[in-house]
Amino acid sequence: MKLPSLKPTNYKSFLYGVISVGLLFSQPTFAAKKFSDAELELLTKTKTISQLHALMIKGDLTSAQLTQFYLNKISLNDHKYNSVIAVNPEAMNIATSLDSLMGESQEDLPLLFGMPILLKDNIETAELPTTAGSLALKDNHTKRDAGLTERLRAAGAIILGKTNLSEWANFRSERSSSGWSAIGGQTKNPHDVTRTTCGSSSGSGAAVAANFAIAAIGTETNGSITCPAAVNGVVGVKPSVGLVSRFGVVPISPTQDTAGPMTKNIADAKRVLAAMQGKDKRDKATLNKDLSLSSSEVTVLPIGDLKLGVVYSSAEQHEQVKSLLEVLQA
Repeated sequence: MKLPSLKPTNYKSFLYGVISVGLLFSQPTFAAKKFSDAELELLTKTKTISQLHALMIKGDLTSAQLTQFYLNKISLNDHKYNSVIAVNPEAMNIATSLDSLMGESQEDLPLLFGMPILLKDNIETAELPTTAGSLALKDNHTKRDAGLTERLRAAGAIILGKTNLSEWANFRSERSSSGWSAIGGQTKNPHDVTRTTCGSSSGSGAAVAANFAIAAIGTETNGSITCPAAVNGVVGVKPSVGLVSRFGVVPISPTQDTAGPMTKNIADAKRVLAAMQGKDKRDKATLNKDLSLSSSEVTVLPIGDLKLGVVYSSAEQHEQVKSLLEVLQA
């Protein structure tokens, strides 16, 4: 399936184009299953994107089902975590339009077809303001997509909304608060709201942990993907600088800034990274970088091939930490 091309500076034309193209197709002849919220919760927590695509191709699942499920979850539950700053008002329209492109039989779907994804709110999207969590940017409607946002859309992703962050990505002062912004308040850890979410991609890490999206995108200058991923118990990837375009991302350091995926499993992290990476003349650091990864390589590692590492630090001298490490190593 080839999606309509995306014009970087004209998102609305793209959206209306998708809707128009969708209307040319007859509605799918299959009837999607009526999953309960509990069934969708289990599916989205335990299935990879590839496995969800298999259900879509079979006709059991739709993008609209996934999108509505996540919008409902955010509306009902995010007041406990403050992980999402804003939702995309066009999300359901886009999901319905993508569903209309599905036929009775399909070849492999685009990498992220129909997958609702959240973006950290220092990454531009055409529909929503990009605030970096700051009141100074609360009305910052650039009406354009960041380079990585363009690539996610081109791969079929549904931009579900924006996630909270440490204001100005934790570089507003030497005494900034991890996971807090003036726009979104204090992000809380879904596993234990009294524990830190770390920063600065706190909202992205917490949203994935709370299962508010298939995946979220974070950014890192120094620990801002890896730390929230660790404390929220999700997979986070900090790509090499230059692998993912920084155009349209609020900057800190030209030599350290990068953006990467935060997901529930390794296979999805590889898939999202494969979709969002690529050269962009608006970010010269990307011109000499490329990820040699085809969609056929974005697969689930057999459990026997999965190797886990343990990072040792002075923290292991604490007697309770030490006892936990001993159990892990047994």
